[in-house]
Amino acid sequence: MEVEEIPKETLLEIYGTMHKIRTYEETLAKWYYEGKSPRFDISAGPIPGELHLSSGQESAAVGVCIHLKDEDAVIGTHRAHHFAIAKGVDLKRMTAEIFGKATGLSGGKGGHMHLFDAAKNFSCSGIVGASFPQAVGVGIAAKLKGEDYVAVAVGGDGAANQGTFHEALNLAAVWKLPVIFLIEDNGWAISVPKDKSTAVAKNSERAKAYGIPGVSVDGADVIAVYEVAKEAVERARRGEGPSLIEVRTYRLRGHFEGDPQLYRPKEDFELAKEKDPLANFRKLLLEKGIATEEELARIEEQNEKEVQEAIDFALNSPYPEPEEALKGVFAGGE
Repeated sequence: MEVEEIPKETLLEIYGTMHKIRTYEETLAKWYYEGKSPRFDISAGPIPGELHLSSGQESAAVGVCIHLKDEDAVIGTHRAHHFAIAKGVDLKRMTAEIFGKATGLSGGKGGHMHLFDAAKNFSCSGIVGASFPQAVGVGIAAKLKGEDYVAVAVGGDGAANQGTFHEALNLAAVWKLPVIFLIEDNGWAISVPKDKSTAVAKNSERAKAYGIPGVSVDGADVIAVYEVAKEAVERARRGEGPSLIEVRTYRLRGHFEGDPQLYRPKEDFELAKEKDPLANFRKLLLEKGIATEEELARIEEQNEKEVQEAIDFALNSPYPEPEEALKGVFAGGE
């Protein structure tokens, strides 16, 4: 698909969402390191605990979610801010949740790895491979109800080696469920390179074992992701069953913030910068005359304003009261 075949407003929406994700996460990273120096203390600062950012992987989220409706479900991983933003999750409440505040999506109890927004049918989990069976459950519900909503299960290349992945693929294929299995392959399962952990060169090849379509696409090109995702979503809505998409992405940051990344060769960092989907798409829009610097600058300025408003909302929100600790946790609780 040529970029000129896509409406300008759609292209600007794609760029705007990708830029918002990058702006948000880079801003979040600055706040994460507050209070964590000179000695890195993971428990210190306004955002305690781990933080996994998706810089360099924005195309996977935006290229897929732009085809989705609120009724469609996205089940993400521990690295899920880009999918949450692309799915339309409220930025202020998500930020408050990450900061552990009472105004967060789950009252500050879930943190950044366990975001949940029922209004947008978005959720994520810190459990590797958990998204696949959950998405199959959504697919079963859609089929039983005779409705055309779809489910997107997101996992990394490490998650593709979990039993849940293969069990979910098999059942989705047998029952022709409207599920899209999306593998974000950034080449690393934490610090283990893919060629040391996975028997196939591309996870998309595994689709053959289940008799479903499988495609591998370069995440440096958001239009390529947009094209294959469009086909997969339309197939699911027609009742033709699941698809497997591998998006080859290139991580600009560590597995988690504070990761020294001593396992990554210098060439890997250089490749990640070369494959930056946001920079590549911005350049394409300008070279093709689709957008001007002024148009993109206005989008970027609005994103920066929105991100700052979300940060301010989180900072100014109260922490949960101590008596809230057990509410909503145990069966029969409030």
